[in-house]
Amino acid sequence: MLASGLFYIFASMTIEKLHHLFLKHPQVSTDTRNIQPNCIFFALKGPNFNGNKFAAEAIREGAAYAIVDEEKYMGGEAFILVEDVLKSLQELANFHRNYCTAKIIGLTGSNGKTTTKELIYKVLSKKYNTIATKGNLNNHLGVPLSLLTIEPDTEFAIIEMGANHIKEIEFLCTIAQPDFGYITNFGKAHLEGFGGVEGVIKGKSELYDHLIANKKFIFFNADDPIQLKKLSSYPGKFGYSSLDTKNYKIDLLGAHPFVKLETEEAIISTQLIGSYNFTNCAAAVLIGKYFNIPMEDIKNAIEAYVPQNNRSQIIDKKEYYIVLDAYNANPNSMEAALEHFNNLPGNAKVVFLGDMFELGEKAIEEHQNIVDLASGMNFDKVYLVGQNFAKTRSNFTKFATFEELSGFLKNNKLKKGKLLIKGSRGMALERILDYL
Repeated sequence: MLASGLFYIFASMTIEKLHHLFLKHPQVSTDTRNIQPNCIFFALKGPNFNGNKFAAEAIREGAAYAIVDEEKYMGGEAFILVEDVLKSLQELANFHRNYCTAKIIGLTGSNGKTTTKELIYKVLSKKYNTIATKGNLNNHLGVPLSLLTIEPDTEFAIIEMGANHIKEIEFLCTIAQPDFGYITNFGKAHLEGFGGVEGVIKGKSELYDHLIANKKFIFFNADDPIQLKKLSSYPGKFGYSSLDTKNYKIDLLGAHPFVKLETEEAIISTQLIGSYNFTNCAAAVLIGKYFNIPMEDIKNAIEAYVPQNNRSQIIDKKEYYIVLDAYNANPNSMEAALEHFNNLPGNAKVVFLGDMFELGEKAIEEHQNIVDLASGMNFDKVYLVGQNFAKTRSNFTKFATFEELSGFLKNNKLKKGKLLIKGSRGMALERILDYL
């Protein structure tokens, strides 16, 4: 047990004092497996873990301080007791955001968030010291961790915000306090949590609501009637439309069917597949132009971007041309992926579709819609994987689990040709590559 005086000092520590320690030790860790020397360890809790139990280990591994919220785990002056570790982390991130001079660009949407974030990051980095959300650290924990990577000389921070319930984006905005914002689109993602498409629109629009209430600036897609209607009377906006370009097309004549944008100032040949990536690129062009990035730099940045991490990746093997899009899936992105794949030239096309998650009571209906769509397309084979797809009506080959699929692949070699692999993250369909 701590001496009462020492307990009072720790318990009364303000966020300002904690931030002062952070400036001396500007590395944060929430996992003892990734302790950086002299970092600050935040002992977070979850349904199945208690980070307080690992605070002493964090100190032994080299952390300068451990932030805990259970007194029994205090072990000396390197331990700081707070009321709630997660809340303290969020408040620290908000304090740091206001301490630094970087401009914050908030980004959300149902599809394309991460690709759009990376494109904007590549473009702005041509002229400004820019940081962006790493990976998909876009929730109530990831946003604070992203904000805490802002350095004194950072000029722009692109903060991705994800949500699957109403009020989540609103809460993330109170932490990040964005100066600018962009919503990629509204789609059938996380229907279970949002309660339907109208809930998705309301939830994602919380970013624009926050920006409007605080008289901040908005970037938007003028081809989207929902965004156009919501922002029609708001003066602080800058939008783009497909009419702003001469043309955009999928270049089917080259080795790969990549998106090409043709503006009045430049022709941008991307390494991105699918017409759905046009709007992602257009947003990066728009934001780059707004912040006075030369068009030649915008062009070079977008053309150099290569998707990774199972997001619309092209894998060209000796016998197979693979479109790997297994990072996530919802009805809109699934439909777009199928249409793109169907439009590719040539034959010998095989499709692997994995379950879409978080669709609630609409799950079977939406999976059946995808099956019906695929049935009318020009595919040699369609393999369905997961409990939801297993319940649909079709002549396609179905596997209730990945283990059933893997057993099939071990004993049946696929013919050479084009493959589409698309499914939600929990399905981990990239494992199919191990059997080719």
